Amino acid sequence: MLYRKIAKRIEDYLAAPSNRMLVIDGARQIGKSYIVRWVGQKMFPNYIEINMEEDKLNARLFAEAKTVSDFYLALSAFAGDKIKDKASTLVFIDEIQAYDHLFTLVKFLMRDNKFTYIASGSQLGIALKNTQSIPIGSLSFEHMYPLDFEEFLLANGVGETAIATMRDHFVRQTSLPEALHVKMLDFFKKYLLVGGLPDAVVSYLENRNVVEFRKIQNEVHRMYGIDASKYEEENNKRLKIRRIFDMIPSNLENKKKRVVVKDIENKTWQRAVNYTDEFEYLISAGVTLAVQAISQPSFPLVQNVGKNLLKFYLNDVGILSGIFYQNNISAIMSDKNGINLGSVYETVVAQELRAHGFNLYYYDNKKNGEVDYLIDDPDHLSSIPIEVKSGKDYTVHSALDHFLNLPDYPIRQAYVLSNEREVFTKKGITYLPIYYVMFFQFVSQESERL
Repeated sequence: MLYRKIAKRIEDYLAAPSNRMLVIDGARQIGKSYIVRWVGQKMFPNYIEINMEEDKLNARLFAEAKTVSDFYLALSAFAGDKIKDKASTLVFIDEIQAYDHLFTLVKFLMRDNKFTYIASGSQLGIALKNTQSIPIGSLSFEHMYPLDFEEFLLANGVGETAIATMRDHFVRQTSLPEALHVKMLDFFKKYLLVGGLPDAVVSYLENRNVVEFRKIQNEVHRMYGIDASKYEEENNKRLKIRRIFDMIPSNLENKKKRVVVKDIENKTWQRAVNYTDEFEYLISAGVTLAVQAISQPSFPLVQNVGKNLLKFYLNDVGILSGIFYQNNISAIMSDKNGINLGSVYETVVAQELRAHGFNLYYYDNKKNGEVDYLIDDPDHLSSIPIEVKSGKDYTVHSALDHFLNLPDYPIRQAYVLSNEREVFTKKGITYLPIYYVMFFQFVSQESERL
């Protein structure tokens, strides 16, 4: 089994009394159902799993279950022999978004306290937006992402002791020994190829065949394209949402990497404000990672967001590298001359930061240029700029230099991530090997609650 960090948080929830139903949120094919099933079957002798998407297409037992009594009746028809008491019975409602009324029903199921519940779903931001009565105080959300780099290392047999040792080097801001650096950089480049989709990782571990795991990535990407506009009723908006999603790889090859509004419908007079709903829809869908522009980097960054300049990244770096390089691995593994890996490196950093709890921002200023990422620094009520470098010129970063000289926004820490082994600080900038991004961790791990 692939180790997933979220398993511990699920276990903690199921082991403690709660008046909220935990919902595991995230895109399709990232292992939500698998990890809930693994934890649930381990902890409860009577485990009941209901996939509401399947029910909607087949028996429709829960289609009209809009009261607690109706839900119990449908549940007994589905798995009556497994229904016991709360301590021994776990009901896993998979793909809960298939029936809008189930969100409303959650409050009453939790109040009745007859069984233990957990749920998962895709595109929950969209589903909740369309729910007439959201059960405030009855839901807790844990957002799940593809395997991060640390989970990928564990899947590849790198031990927890080795990772703890590297974490200690990161905390002390010291370099790894040369041999370990070479090994970690090799793993990191393989992660750029394989990404974090569980099926792709398993395929890689079992046969090391790039053709096979690329098939999985391509199919998931195709599915994401369909999902990107699946729940949008207006056909015109649906087409625009799909167009924005399909533009992401080509946008990432541009110098600015942001969404080019005039290219969405080939209309030069359109402005970003005309696509606010489409942008928000894509963000809620979970298949993209949005990075919002900041022109005034004061803490907290969210209060200074500029919605007109938005970057979208795919939620899995393996999908992106597959789109760019298909079955050719030399572009990444061999540092092939003439290949710019900037967008791939930026994608993996976005994926890591988001999976570790950070909201994503970048600095944008016509005079000073762009800095790849900004994250909040709550300890010093400031922000931390991060530059990502895929080439040998990692000490060249004029935009970051300008940023650090802004008199109104004193910055205590800045980072440059690159392939280089040596860790050092110069002129307020700490240079780190790219794989150390796995140790960037947001201070709060509390679930989002409704």
